[in-house]
Order: sequence, then structure tokens, then C-alpha cells
Amino acid sequence: MNYIIPVFMDVIVPILILLGIGLLLQRKFQFRLRPIANLVTYCFMPAAVFINIYHAEINFSLVVQLFLYLSLFISILIILSNILSRLLNLENGEATALKNSISLMNSGNYGLPVSQLVFSSNPLGVSVQIIVLVVQNLLTFTYGLYNLISASKSIIELLRDLLKLPIIHALAIAILFKIFDAPIPTFLLVPIEQLAGGFAALALILLGAQLESIKIRTFHKVIPWSLFGRLVVGPVVALILIFTIGLEGVIAQSLFIASAFPTSRNTATLALEYDVEPELHAQIVLYSTLLSSITVTFVIFLSMQLF
Repeated sequence: MNYIIPVFMDVIVPILILLGIGLLLQRKFQFRLRPIANLVTYCFMPAAVFINIYHAEINFSLVVQLFLYLSLFISILIILSNILSRLLNLENGEATALKNSISLMNSGNYGLPVSQLVFSSNPLGVSVQIIVLVVQNLLTFTYGLYNLISASKSIIELLRDLLKLPIIHALAIAILFKIFDAPIPTFLLVPIEQLAGGFAALALILLGAQLESIKIRTFHKVIPWSLFGRLVVGPVVALILIFTIGLEGVIAQSLFIASAFPTSRNTATLALEYDVEPELHAQIVLYSTLLSSITVTFVIFLSMQLF
């Protein structure tokens, strides 16, 4: 257990510091966050996705294993969250908050920087997290968005929104470069690497700034169930699946760590946009992000011991 403190100090504390910087800067200057969010989404994150996939050694059998695991992991969480919302007899907006908060993880602003710190010497661990990130984005803008708008948007419109996601473009281009083993000219590679290098800090500062604007008024009954489902049930389900499928090493470590990430900030953003319990969604994001500093530390430690 002596390793827990080094893990917390080396991985979680740097994240908390950057979150704190973002929170303090936002409190002092009150930045307009949407342009910054667009900068991260359309510039820094695609660069990070591209570089990590381009440099990673990924084979077909690995991709098959990952998608098998992720399909089972996501399906189980969706089923459990739906059952729980029925048992609690929640209203539509509350049920949506519970289901999205358990099923959707912050694999971008939070997860990718964590993986870059944990797997700084092993790009495979980061690449696994990027695949998780892509799948989570697909899930957010299909299942998550469907929960919020209750079929007021057609499947075609949802697919159109998905194709606009820049990380999808970055992933596709990186895969093409890998398939054809094509070199990237230095004058292109250098700026892409510089953008990728700045992603983690800017993403966490942005997340801290977003958390600053969340107002805590009442502690809703849904929140404890959301936190338990996302931060406890998620890792337990992941661990069972990892042993069942037979995943090992860095892949198992990366997937187990990813299962403990807090609720996606996109749940709060979309809830605000469509006016579906926005305050409840925002509070779940805040509490899960804060508590994840404890749970993610433990999961990282456990992953190092088990795999």
C-alpha cells in the first residue's frame, strides 16, 4: 500500500493542480469558455489523437479484443443504469442524468491526460485510451444524446453530427498513415507534435474553469447512485471482464484505469444545451471529478499490482 502515495503524488496531484489553475483563472478573469473548448476539441485533441495512434504499434487482434471488451463493458453499464433508474422510479430528466452519468466517462479532458502521465514511457497504453476516447465520443453523441432529446433527432442527424467530430477525422487519417506506412514531413510533424504536447495542460485547465461555474444548491438523491455507478461499479465490471476475456499487461492496465474516470463533462454541456436537468448533470460532473482523485489513484495502484 506504500505505492498509493507515490501514485497519488505523481499522477493525481499534477491533474488537481491544473484543475485548480483553471478554476482560479476562471474566477478572476471569467473567460468565455466555448471558444477555448472549441480550440481544444478542433485543434489540440485531434493532434494528440493523431500523434499517439501514428506512433503506436497496434495490431488487428488488439483492436478486436478492445472492441469486444468495450462492447460488453458499455452494454453492461447501460443495462445496469436502466434497471437502477426504474428501481428508483425516477422522472425522465433524473433518469437521463443517472443513465448518462454512469455510462459516459470523461475520457478526453481527464482520461487522456491521466493516461499520458501513467504511460509516458509506453505509447501503447495511451493508444488504448484513445480508442476508448473515440468509442466514448461515439456513445455520447448517440446513446447519450438520444437519452436527452428522446428521439426528437433522427438517426441520420445523429450520424451527421458524429461525422463532424474532429477526432474521428484525426483517427481516420492516422490509420491511413499507419496502413501505408507513410512518413510525415518534418514541417508538418513538428507543429502536430507541439499541439499534441499542449493538449493535456489546456484540457485540464479548461475542465477546471468549467467546474468553477457549477453552483451547488441542493444535493439530489440521484447523485450518490451516479457516483457509485460511475466510480465503483464501473471498475468492478471492468475487472471482471478483463479477467474473463483474458486481457493482460499494459492493455489490461489501461482499460482498468479508464473504467474509473469520472462522468463526462459533455453530459453537463448537452444537458444545458437541451435544458434537461442541467444543474443535476453539472453537480454529478463536479462531484465525480473531485471523488475520482481518490478512486482513480486506487485503481491505478491496483492495476500495477494485478497486471
